[in-house]
Amino acid sequence: MRAVGMVVEFNPFHNGHAYYVQQAKKQAAADVTLAVMSGDFTQRGEPTVVDKWERTRAALASGVDLVIELPFFYACQPAHRFAAGALRLLSEMGVSAVAFGAEHPQWDFRSLVRAAKTFDQRDLKQYTETYATQFNDQLMQATGVSLKEPNDILAFAYTKAAENHHYAFDLQPIKRRGSDYHDEQISGRIASASAIRQAMLTGNDYQETIPAEMLVSLAAVKRVPTWEKLYPMLRNQLIQAPVEQLRQTYQMAEGLEYRMKEQAQRSLDFDHFIHGIKTKRYTYAHLIRLCLYTTLQVREKELAEHVNQPYLHILGFNRRGQAYLHQVKKQVNIPMFTKVGQDLRDGLCNLDYRAGKLYQTFTPVEQDLKHAPIILR
Repeated sequence: MRAVGMVVEFNPFHNGHAYYVQQAKKQAAADVTLAVMSGDFTQRGEPTVVDKWERTRAALASGVDLVIELPFFYACQPAHRFAAGALRLLSEMGVSAVAFGAEHPQWDFRSLVRAAKTFDQRDLKQYTETYATQFNDQLMQATGVSLKEPNDILAFAYTKAAENHHYAFDLQPIKRRGSDYHDEQISGRIASASAIRQAMLTGNDYQETIPAEMLVSLAAVKRVPTWEKLYPMLRNQLIQAPVEQLRQTYQMAEGLEYRMKEQAQRSLDFDHFIHGIKTKRYTYAHLIRLCLYTTLQVREKELAEHVNQPYLHILGFNRRGQAYLHQVKKQVNIPMFTKVGQDLRDGLCNLDYRAGKLYQTFTPVEQDLKHAPIILR
C-alpha cells in the first residue's frame, strides 16, 4: 500500500482541510492517508479548540485513514524543529510522499534551501530584530523571495528537513484554497482556522465552514480554550518559583526569567502580560511557547532527552489505516503503541501526559492514560 503523509494541527478540522486531504491522496496516487497531528497544544504553544481525540475523530470521518500524535517535544517548537520531528515520524512510517499546504506551491523550495545554506549565521545574531525577520531579509536579498506566509515558512522547513536527512519520499506542496491563513472574517464555505476560532470566541456563525463530525464537537465546547484561562497557573508559577529555577526552563534565555517574573507581578490578565514581555528579539509565538514550557516546568535537559527518544502514539485509524499499520509495523525502528500505560506516562510520554493534564483545565476527558484509539469501521 502506498501512503501519503501530512503534518497537521486541524485546529479545528474545516472544509479547507477536507479539500487538502482529498488533493494529497489524489496527487500522490496514494492508497492510504496518514496524518501526524499535534496533540492538545499547537506549534505556537496555544491550546487547541477541541482535544486531540475529537480532532482525530473528525479527520477519520473526512478522509484520513490513520492519525499519529506529534509528540509535545516536536509539536510545540519553532518551524524547523516542528518540521524535522514530524518528517522523522513519517519516514519511520514508510510513506511514499509528504503533502503540505503552501501559499506559493510553484516556488522551488529546494533552491531556497540551498541558497539559505550560504548565509553567514553571524549576521543573524543581531538583537534589533527577530531571527525570523533577519533570515527573511537575507533570503529576499539572495533570491527575491519573501517567506512571510505561515504555510510557505513550513514548506521551506519541510524541504530543509527532507534535504538534511536525505529522506526518499516525494514532497508535494498543495495550494491553499479559499481565505488567507490570518483572515479573521468568514465569507464562504472555506475559511481559515483563525477565522473559525475567532467566530467561536465572538459567537458568530461558522457552521457552513465545518464538516458534520467536527461541528458536533465544536457545538459541545462550553469554554473555548485560551491562554487567558491558563494564565492564573502561569502567573502563580512565575511568582512562586525562584529565578534560579525559572532559568532552567527550556528556551529561557537572556534574562527573560527576570522580565517574565516582574511582569507577572504587574499583570492580572494574559494580554497585558504577553505584551509586557515582548521585545524586538522575540516573536509572540516564541514567547507563548515559553509560557507553556514555564507552566509545565519543562527543563532544557529533560526536553533534549525526550527529543532523542521519539515514538509513534496511534490516535486513531479506519480499516485502511489498520491494514497499513500491519504492513509497516515490523519495519518501524521506534516504539509504537495505541495506549499509554503507567510506564509510558512516567517515561517516554511524560511531557505529553503533563500537557494533557494541563489541557484538562478545559475538558473532563482523560487525554492519555489508558485512552483507547479512535477506530472508525
